[in-house]
Amino acid sequence: MLCRFCSHRATLVRRLSTAVDACSVKKRVVFSGIQPTGVPHLGNYLGALKLWVDLQSDTGDIFYSIVDLHALTVPREKPIYQKSLATAACLLACGVDPKRCVIFKQSDVPEHGALSWVLSCLVQQSILKHMIQWKEKSKANRRAGNLGLFTYPILQCADILLYKATHVPVGEDQKQHLELCQEVAKSFNREYGDFFDVPECIQYSDAKKIKSLRDPLSKMSKSDRSELGKINLTDSDDEIWLKIKRAITDNTSSVTFEPKRRPGVSNLIQIHSCISGMSVEEICSKSENLETGQYKMAVAERVIDHIRPIRTEYEKLITDRGYVEKTVLEGGRAARVIAATTWDDVTKLIGLHASH
Repeated sequence: MLCRFCSHRATLVRRLSTAVDACSVKKRVVFSGIQPTGVPHLGNYLGALKLWVDLQSDTGDIFYSIVDLHALTVPREKPIYQKSLATAACLLACGVDPKRCVIFKQSDVPEHGALSWVLSCLVQQSILKHMIQWKEKSKANRRAGNLGLFTYPILQCADILLYKATHVPVGEDQKQHLELCQEVAKSFNREYGDFFDVPECIQYSDAKKIKSLRDPLSKMSKSDRSELGKINLTDSDDEIWLKIKRAITDNTSSVTFEPKRRPGVSNLIQIHSCISGMSVEEICSKSENLETGQYKMAVAERVIDHIRPIRTEYEKLITDRGYVEKTVLEGGRAARVIAATTWDDVTKLIGLHASH
C-alpha cells in the first residue's frame, strides 16, 4: 500500500498530466508565488491568501510557489529554509489544499533558473531600469541594488511561463511585472513560434487597501515600526484585542466609511468587510448606533473568530515539521513533471536540442 505522501504525489501527477497532453482541452492554469517571510499578517491573508484558497474551486491547474530564490535578493535574519517551512505551514493552515493545487519551493525546480536565462536574452536592460520596485529599492538602499534584484522580474516571468500559466493573481504593486511577463511571452512567441500563453491578471480584492492600525495612511506591513500596527496570523486572542483597541481612529464617535477624511475607522470597516463578506454600506448601517470604541470591539470579535482556527492549525502543523517538509517536497516533484516538459520544449524551439 502506498504511503500517504507517495499516494499524494501520484494523485498530483495524474491530475497534472493533462497539462502536457497535446490533445487535451485547454485549461485555465493559475500561478502565484509568495516570499518566504515566515508568518503572514492579516493584510497578506485578506489581500492574497484568502483569494488563493477561493481559487481552488477552479477546475484548472493551480501552482502556488514559495519563491525562495527571490528571497536571496535581500538580507534575511534567519535561514530561508526555516522561513519557507513556516510560510508553507501558514498556507496549509489558511486552507491551501495540496490535493487541489501544487505547493512547492521554487528552488526545488531548477528549470526556473534555466528558463529565466533564456528569457533574459529577450529583454533590454533599459526596460528593467524602469521597473518601479527596482527604482524604489535601489534608491532607498544602495546595498539592496544588487544584480539579482535588478533581474528578478525576469525570474518572475520564468516562474509564470514555466507552467504555461493563463492567469496570475496580482496586487497593484505587481501589475507592472505581469505586464512585463506578457510582453516577454509575446516576444518569445514572435521569435520562436506560438508557444507560451499570454497570462491574464486576476486582480486582488480591495483588501490591498488594508492599512497599518497605527498609521492608517500606510499599508499594513511586516516592516511596521510598531508591533501594534499589524495583526499576525499567529497572534493570540488577547494580542488581537489589544491591537484593535489601540488602533488609531479620530475624535468622531460614529462609524462612517470615509477613507480620506477618516482613514482609521475606514480601515477597520475595510477589515470587517473582508472578514465578514458584508459590504461597507451594510456594515455602516448595522453599526450606526455604535460608538467607535464599541465598534472596535465588534471588529475584534470578528477577527479573532476568523484567525483562531488558522492559528490553531498552524501551531499543529509547525510541530509536525516532517509532514510540512514532505508536502512541499512532493509538490516540488509534481511541479517538475510540468516544468521539465516545458523546458524540454523550449530547448528544442530555440535550437539547443534536436526538435525530433
